[in-house]
Amino acid sequence: MDRVLVRLIAATSFLALSLLPALSEPKHGIAMQGEPALPPDYAHFNYVNPDAPKGGSVTYCVVGSFDNLNPFILKSLRTTARGMMDTVYGNLVFEPLMQRNYDEPFSLYGLLADSADMDPDRKSIEFHLNPNAKWSDGQPVTPDDVLFTYDVFTAKGRPPYSDRMSMIAKLEKTGDHSVKFTFNDKANREFPLIVALTPIIPKHAFDKDTFDKTTLRPLIGSGPYTVDKVLPGQRIVFKRNPNYWGKDIPAKRGFDNFDQITIEYFLNANAKTEAFKKGICALDDETDPVKRDRDVDIPAFRKGEVKQEYFDTGIPPVVTGFLFNTRLPKFSNPVVRRALGMLYDFEWANKNLFAGKFNRTMSFWQNSELSALGHPAGDREKALLAPYPDRVPPEVMDGSWRPPVTDGSGQDRRVLREAFDLFKGAGYQIQDGRMVDPQGNPFGFEILTSSQDEERLAALYQRTLEKIGIAVTIRSLDGDQIQSRKQRFDFEVLVGTSGFNNSLSPGSEQLGRWGTAAARQEGSFNLAGVADPAVDAAIKAMLNARTKEDYVAAVRVLDRLLISGNYMVPMQYNTQQWLAYWSYLEHPQKTPIFGYQLPTWWRKPD
Repeated sequence: MDRVLVRLIAATSFLALSLLPALSEPKHGIAMQGEPALPPDYAHFNYVNPDAPKGGSVTYCVVGSFDNLNPFILKSLRTTARGMMDTVYGNLVFEPLMQRNYDEPFSLYGLLADSADMDPDRKSIEFHLNPNAKWSDGQPVTPDDVLFTYDVFTAKGRPPYSDRMSMIAKLEKTGDHSVKFTFNDKANREFPLIVALTPIIPKHAFDKDTFDKTTLRPLIGSGPYTVDKVLPGQRIVFKRNPNYWGKDIPAKRGFDNFDQITIEYFLNANAKTEAFKKGICALDDETDPVKRDRDVDIPAFRKGEVKQEYFDTGIPPVVTGFLFNTRLPKFSNPVVRRALGMLYDFEWANKNLFAGKFNRTMSFWQNSELSALGHPAGDREKALLAPYPDRVPPEVMDGSWRPPVTDGSGQDRRVLREAFDLFKGAGYQIQDGRMVDPQGNPFGFEILTSSQDEERLAALYQRTLEKIGIAVTIRSLDGDQIQSRKQRFDFEVLVGTSGFNNSLSPGSEQLGRWGTAAARQEGSFNLAGVADPAVDAAIKAMLNARTKEDYVAAVRVLDRLLISGNYMVPMQYNTQQWLAYWSYLEHPQKTPIFGYQLPTWWRKPD
């Protein structure tokens, strides 16, 4: 009888355990949608050369200046020291918990944390730190460093780092090498990945009380390089850390191949280009196709010492255009912005400035399934927009909207007349050759530029607007001045972008670019001052989408709202990345969907 009872209890216990929710296991990688593409035993990313030779030096060149090596604070944020943690030149000094694979839309793999345990509902995530991870001074990376990072970023950091604790209900050390984040209701489904990408700083090397002060003192990080020399505003020299802890982990194989990386600063783009021609700069990333031909018209190119190459990408182009500060009354009317948006003569610019090599930008996710162009709104999109009737015009809803096409003369009367009719419908009129607003005040504005290329585009726009009585002035400022004005939203119109980059997985960065809260937060990237509940709702739906269909629908709604809002006048884009570089550089054969990755390049051995 006892034996039967024991068997019954055992069977019952097994059944009960089998009915419990399966415990999640720590994983080598996490993805925004679905599962990471690479298996747990992957050897390296597929766009690197794992056998790339190590050694030599390289010099990259940028326009601007710097007076601070701390990239995580707002104070004196100018052209902050490039390379410290950099999407172009690499995370040379500071690293996040996990490393992004740039050949997937949004997947992360182990770095400072070699694995992560994410709750299926994404209400929490536990990171298991690599026990070999060390700071450049040899001290181990610990959970206390993670806790300190969030504490000091919240108290003294700049957006978006300073905002992240607002979505964290609990942050706790769960072991000698583990730390757990539990999220509150403000967090979205992408937030665990944002946490994984947040840089970590050493508790023993930073003082919370002075963290927000600018510094030119070399900072301690966990990355593959340390700061060797600093010439304020002009040059930063990074040298390889021979004891870098992560050089053999899969996510870092084939990366960080130079012994020394120098970043030189120049006052303007022309000076930078001339430095490239002289061999000071390793590469030239000019975006103007006419200037490209001129840049490589040098003896070194004809001798084969300089190469030029085009790289295909699989992501939507970054949107560049004239960006309106809608915080100002003169730009608060979307009808006025729509009329202004009609008056950029792309056809003339493409023919006369760009040798016909550009395409017109029409969508914020152009050339992808996320774009509203050519995609009529389905039921999911209509449901998201139902609380905001008439926010999106019919032609944008059905996907047929396109900007007007001019005759390329620079004075297409049809387009000018259509734009003027919009102004007239909004209460504007012409008096003594000048456009005046409904109150009788002359209507005009100032465009800020920071380069000769921007001046050319602004002058083209200025000439067209003058034809309907709109007075435009152009003010040229250096990079520091422009950055300061952007931080304080102290401008009327500027030549800007919708973000530093674009992707097939837009996420939380859209809050910073278009969200209402960011519109009021100095230093944010919502330069246009977009403050629209419909936009906020679309971003929220995007961030909380559980299926690909819901996600695509939410992004398309956001695209339709941004197109309809006319917050900027999109200009043009090129479908490929272009680089000219000195032939001592080499790169892997494969280009990932995000384009070339400089941290995977190397120098030919002598």
